[in-house]
Amino acid sequence: MDDQLKRPFILVAVMLGMFLSAIEATIVATAMPSIVADLQHFSLYSWVFSAYLLSSSATVLLFGKLADMYGRKPIYLFGISVFLLGSLFAGFSASMWSLIGWRFIQGIGAGAMMPIATTIVGDIYSKEERAKIQGYLSSVWGISAIIGPLIGAFFVDFLNWQYVFWMNIPIGLLSMLGIAMFLKETKVKEKQSVDIFGTITMMIGITLFMYILVEGGNSLPWNSIQFYLILGSSVTALSLFFMKSTKGNSMIAKSIWSYQTIRLANIATFITGIIMISVSSYLPTFVQGVLGKSALIAGFTLTTMSIGWPIASALSGRLLLKIGYRTTTLIGALFLMIGTILFICLPIVQSVYIASFGSFFVGVGMGLTSTAFIVQIQSTVSWKERGSATASNTFMRSLGSAVGVALFGGILNNAINRQTIQSHGEEQLSVDDIDLLLHDGKMASLSKEAIHILQKGLSSGLQYIYIGIFILAIIALVCIYLLPKKEES
Repeated sequence: MDDQLKRPFILVAVMLGMFLSAIEATIVATAMPSIVADLQHFSLYSWVFSAYLLSSSATVLLFGKLADMYGRKPIYLFGISVFLLGSLFAGFSASMWSLIGWRFIQGIGAGAMMPIATTIVGDIYSKEERAKIQGYLSSVWGISAIIGPLIGAFFVDFLNWQYVFWMNIPIGLLSMLGIAMFLKETKVKEKQSVDIFGTITMMIGITLFMYILVEGGNSLPWNSIQFYLILGSSVTALSLFFMKSTKGNSMIAKSIWSYQTIRLANIATFITGIIMISVSSYLPTFVQGVLGKSALIAGFTLTTMSIGWPIASALSGRLLLKIGYRTTTLIGALFLMIGTILFICLPIVQSVYIASFGSFFVGVGMGLTSTAFIVQIQSTVSWKERGSATASNTFMRSLGSAVGVALFGGILNNAINRQTIQSHGEEQLSVDDIDLLLHDGKMASLSKEAIHILQKGLSSGLQYIYIGIFILAIIALVCIYLLPKKEES
């Protein structure tokens, strides 16, 4: 079959793989209130997201480098195989710790799938075609967010949360089949060394840092020997990683980061990653735990984000050719600010409609910025650096999501703890009692006073999160404004 005729099949296979990576955020977020109500331990809530995001962040640069060395096809097939293995056993999890472990395995696979999918498209389409095609790819994130909350809510309300993970398997196998059959690579690969040391030190450093963010002030007292030991170990591991990065053959190629466009785009991507995960992870908990709505309603509030995302992604591909990537991303940043302002109002107004409109505007902002960043980054570098350059952008989004969910998870846990301690009610309440608040059958065991205390703590913690993402939206706008007006070469 002619290469031109194969491209649509490869594109469909790649889009299926990206769909799996993208849907993990929204479908799991919608199901999480039910999962934590079943497996218990709300204090571990954020770790279900953090484990996935951590392993994908730590491995994405490594797989991007391997894709430049050995080709996109074998690394992509390996990644999706690992992802499906994690999905299969995540559905069999009998405890939160087991689920967290299999989510970590899922993340390793996603670390190969996410950047290499977009890199494959960058290889088989020209620069002019790429803007339009990357718009389609970016819209996959939006479409998955539309379908994700609805599927998640359907499984929770009518079947079981396990299907949230098992549904990945048939879709993943189709993607593997498409890439195995139709993608033929003829590029000569260059032999280079792989920075395993950098991967390990970064993973250790970020894991320990995230543990501090989530558990600091809760199970980990701030002024304690354990805290200082963990902090010291994290700083040491990250210092070793950055020292290695300044030398040759590191995961982060200095030539890639020498471009101002890539530096600023990746910083902005890091920030938007925090915003995206903060909305998708905690909005369903607010809608169900504070507003007392069903999983289906919670899913709907996330669905609006996904309606805005694909529309904006498709529009972004056209805007790039007409007004340029800088103006396109500036418009996207403004939409992000509007969305985050609405979320600040949410704990005060407590309206499903405010939640839905906030999600929609954030989705529009994500759709406009993500497409423009990828197209510009891939256009800035040559083929031999394209895998690493694309991976650097995916890495920054995943890292932002991982740090964001850990940071805000810690803030949320501390806010709930403070509220329960200050209330001094007859019932002894803790963060893990949010499990009861999210379970219709178990909530009856709580008194009206206990429900009020827990809902107030949850609402207060989420207020801090929404103020935080508004500040981050302003910083992203500044980074985008500083992007060069002319294309670098």
